[in-house]
Amino acid sequence: MSKFSDMLSQARRGQSGGAIGFFGGKSRPAIKPRAAALLIEFPAVDAGQAEAAIKAGANGLLFHWSGSALDSASLATLKQLSETIQSQDENAALGLHLRASSNNLERKTLEDLKEHGVHFLIVPPQAPARLLTFHVKDFDLVVTLPWRNTDPLYPLVIRNLGAFEAVSALHLDGSELGLEQLSIEEALGYRALREALRLPALLSLPSLRSEAAAYGLLALGVQAVIVPAAENAAATAQRIQELRQWLEKVHQQEEKELPPPTLPQPQIAPSFEEEEEP
Repeated sequence: MSKFSDMLSQARRGQSGGAIGFFGGKSRPAIKPRAAALLIEFPAVDAGQAEAAIKAGANGLLFHWSGSALDSASLATLKQLSETIQSQDENAALGLHLRASSNNLERKTLEDLKEHGVHFLIVPPQAPARLLTFHVKDFDLVVTLPWRNTDPLYPLVIRNLGAFEAVSALHLDGSELGLEQLSIEEALGYRALREALRLPALLSLPSLRSEAAAYGLLALGVQAVIVPAAENAAATAQRIQELRQWLEKVHQQEEKELPPPTLPQPQIAPSFEEEEEP
């Protein structure tokens, strides 16, 4: 199982606190199970903020990337950052979000990213189609799908992505989706995209600030939430804490066993043999 898959599955299981490493030199706080993995997205690599985000409880990190060639210094920075965050959380995953339809990406590009600690790459639908044919072991490719709720045949179109084994998950943009007022029709539309391929889904959100929004998120059944980092490490940590509370709360409610329904039992008419003689 890849590091990306580990991150998604571990978020719903949680982690017990304890020492990290053979000699137990570091202490790891306990992490409660949550409804979805929590990823923090940064516009640029910032080692200080990134490490602080993992310490605050983020499951993974995501950095914007233009698709331009990365020099040896940039790759070394990614490698060091990947090792640093995994020293805090061995299941943490590091990803890049391709923000342009770069034509310079080749198989070696993905192999270099993997060798330097990057675990997954999110690409737009305008990216080169050849990326879908590059299967790099333990490196996951996530494809962004635009939301077209006016096209009922759209789920049938994206089913063709299932022909490419390199695709590990779907990325959906929920920036204009009001989770507090999420309708059943909207939830069904999002789930139709997922059911078309039966792949894990990552949803980008500007924030998650209420219980109603958290339950709206639960209705979508996504495996990970991506939210932008704040202006500084302290504000980002505060944002992560708020998100954790909502994701943990709705997960706890989801896991609770409901009592069996108590329906009134119908009265059974006595048989002729059971009727008393007058």
